[in-house]
Amino acid sequence: MNYKTLPLKQKATLIADLLEKDYPKVETPLIHKNEFELLIATILSPQTKDETTNQVTPSLFSKYPTAKELSKANVEDVENIIRLVNYYKNKAKHVVATANMLIEEFGGQVPKTMDDLIQLPGVGRKVANVVINEWFVKNGLADPDGFVIDTHVLRVSKRLGLTENTTPEKVEKDLMALFPKKDWDKISLRLIFHGREWSQAKSPRYMEHPNTKWREIYKEVNQN
Repeated sequence: MNYKTLPLKQKATLIADLLEKDYPKVETPLIHKNEFELLIATILSPQTKDETTNQVTPSLFSKYPTAKELSKANVEDVENIIRLVNYYKNKAKHVVATANMLIEEFGGQVPKTMDDLIQLPGVGRKVANVVINEWFVKNGLADPDGFVIDTHVLRVSKRLGLTENTTPEKVEKDLMALFPKKDWDKISLRLIFHGREWSQAKSPRYMEHPNTKWREIYKEVNQN
């Protein structure tokens, strides 16, 4: 195949095609009914399995369905509800503080721009990109602002030779330049799912993949 010698754009096109075959339809695994629930769930999700986040959010949103209710919550009560997620004490403070800022600064509404979202406690570019892409872009309310970068995307994009960088900010810029803007959300999710299923950090499973092209690529990128 000579994957290693392909121009970057051709590598990106090939990887995008292979990912789409594996994951034709993708959406965030975080269960939510609206942009507020998505924002809070995404703040709770780092370093925690999506299944675990989805275990705690129904109880949280049942008791605090809007920013107004959550802004008045006792942090210890929120801690007890979300105790299963990692770093639950800090995250409880963040979601209550975020709810307060939504009320005080944004009229109780979740903002749809990167500049506004990253002002919220517990929200960096990754969380903001998830909210923008998974709610506002999909509902035709905004254009994509960036590429969701998590540990899986960092690992897979480097392993497959799509970037030489290692920091989220630089990798995001590299991937934004390689893939069409309209596909940023889908490709980032596909890279995440691919990283979880096939391209694990210590023992990647490419040689078990039913598609021989993935096996060929992995062999090439691991040649000395």
